[in-house]
Amino acid sequence: MYLHRVYSEVTLMAEQALQAGPDWRRGSVTNDGVRLATFHLGDESNPTVLLVHGWPDTHHLWTHIAPRLAEKYHVVAYDCRGFGESDRPRGVKPYRLSELADDLFAVAEEVSPDAPVHVVGHDWGSVQAWEAVSRPRARTRIASFVSVSGPNLDHLGQLLHDGVSHPTPRHLRTIAAQSVSSSYTGLFQLPVLPNLLLTAMGAPAAWKRFLHAVEGTPPENVVVADTLRRDMISGLALYRANIRQKLRRPNARITTVPVLQVVNERDIALRPAIYENTPTYASKLWRRDTPTGHWLPYTHPDYLTDTILDFLAAQSDTSPTPASVERARVFTEPRPLAGKLVVITGAGSGIGRETALALAERGCELILADLRPETAEQTAQACKLAGATAHPYELDVADTEAFVAFAEEVRDRHGVPDIVVNNAGIAVAGGALDATDEQLDRLFGVNLRGVITGSREFGRQMVERGVGGHIVNISSAAAFTPSRSLGLYSSSKAGVLLFSESLRAELAEHRIGVTAICPGIVDTAIVSSTPIAGLDPETEKSQRDRLNSFYQRRGFTPDRVAAEIVSAIEHNKAVVPVTPEAKIGYRIYRFAPWLSRIGARRKVAG
Repeated sequence: MYLHRVYSEVTLMAEQALQAGPDWRRGSVTNDGVRLATFHLGDESNPTVLLVHGWPDTHHLWTHIAPRLAEKYHVVAYDCRGFGESDRPRGVKPYRLSELADDLFAVAEEVSPDAPVHVVGHDWGSVQAWEAVSRPRARTRIASFVSVSGPNLDHLGQLLHDGVSHPTPRHLRTIAAQSVSSSYTGLFQLPVLPNLLLTAMGAPAAWKRFLHAVEGTPPENVVVADTLRRDMISGLALYRANIRQKLRRPNARITTVPVLQVVNERDIALRPAIYENTPTYASKLWRRDTPTGHWLPYTHPDYLTDTILDFLAAQSDTSPTPASVERARVFTEPRPLAGKLVVITGAGSGIGRETALALAERGCELILADLRPETAEQTAQACKLAGATAHPYELDVADTEAFVAFAEEVRDRHGVPDIVVNNAGIAVAGGALDATDEQLDRLFGVNLRGVITGSREFGRQMVERGVGGHIVNISSAAAFTPSRSLGLYSSSKAGVLLFSESLRAELAEHRIGVTAICPGIVDTAIVSSTPIAGLDPETEKSQRDRLNSFYQRRGFTPDRVAAEIVSAIEHNKAVVPVTPEAKIGYRIYRFAPWLSRIGARRKVAG
């Protein structure tokens, strides 16, 4: 009983300490008669980072982020008007974005009178910061801007107008999807009902349960002010003062302030497609897409902090630009998968090479590994011609120790990959009884153990980082097409298929997708190098030449497989039979396996 009481008291003290947040130094700034409560951390001689919260938060939103930023920067957060310890003007007009942007400049000039500030905004904090960076005044007062889960309403309004005046299927889908996600903003325009609902939700415990239910936000990470219920209701003025006005009469302007746009693909309120016209109005734009939700400062504070620190470092003339920022640069328009870090094994030829080229065209940075370093270098050069950054490596995927070291080197030099394609593979044809032990060991070392090692090593890195990812394992139609001439190869690829399906279930809770790609007859170099067990050298060469000729006549090229791989990543598919015979064989094995067994008796080679 005594121990239980002590434990409860310690737990309560820990929660109270978290709720209190960092040891802020308090201050205030007044703009046009409105007092804004400010909170400071770090050495004031360092460059200033200004943190701007959204609805229904206060400066407490930055509890997990501010202390780490303060190790290098002077950090200032403030409670926006209508929230927390700041004044709450009556009516709707005082909450227009023009007034909020004036507040931001007033705080910036007070806390950093001699140098521009770096701004980080979340939700409505980002919305009002967009208004600020779109003004000419921002050129001398704002050094950079990190936008998290908050669009520029003028950009959004212009996107809506363009969709109405020149409708396309893509525009219409974007408008329809965002209308569903934003339906709550219509409710917020009503006079009485939202006040009643928010009064019920305004208890801190209820709000934490809501965030946990809709986004899986850890309740212990959510830090709210005692004024939460009042903040929710007074903050409705943000929606009433700005949404209709901006969507009806947008005034989209160009900003020259360096902007990093953090796009959360699982944002319950904002669809990623609404940011597609941002490059039109931001001349220095970076974009980072991750499978995360709206309240990133609570769900993944370390990831967001690292992202902010990397971007701030890139704005310095004395520090090298971090690789994560280099690959996030947007020059024209955002592309699917742009800025992702990709590892591909067996990248020197065939499917691996074509997949690298396809992802290079989408703006990925590529780590290209192959047993033959000269072919990896050739693929890297081809990717660079496509405008991508590519790094060649020599790797034998069957050497587990070397593969582990390679994964560690990738993490240390380039970062945790977003996508891994375990493509390296070999084949052995002929009867299982005729194959040598050396052939057997090499086959399973490359095809199965190599895939498992790559999935495990990089999968662990993705889990530790905590913001998802995708693993693609190249299996084969042979995985579900038994054959007397390919039994060993089929079993290695069947292992890849079932391992991938199992790993997909294991990693689902971490938002890491796993795909098994199952090509059929594809014209690659693997056939010309396939040993056929049980044959003398002359007969083996004749059989191999015959098979190679057949594959070439078949004419299904590896770039078509690469296109399926890219689609599988974008749509998080589980199993993808690629060629027509693979799709047919997959269904036969599932619904009429006896046909597969009959077909297995036919000799293909050997």
